[in-house]
Amino acid sequence: MPYERVRNLREDADLYQRDLAEYLHCTQVTYSRYELGTRDIPTEVLIALAGFYNTSIDFLLGLTDEKNPYPRSKHK
Repeated sequence: MPYERVRNLREDADLYQRDLAEYLHCTQVTYSRYELGTRDIPTEVLIALAGFYNTSIDFLLGLTDEKNPYPRSKHK
């Protein structure tokens, strides 16, 4: 499943889909579709989720097993 880690992080935090939907300003149905992989997660939502869980987008997408986020760039 493409977004299995997104679901696992939510469940590990003992949160409901509606909790994350409220945080992301979307419906519970939309958030459910993100977790199921029937709807791609927009970039801005991935950024918000990475910040919420203090991890990297690469971890959320399963591109790395390193849960810690990358250091922030000094350049803006």
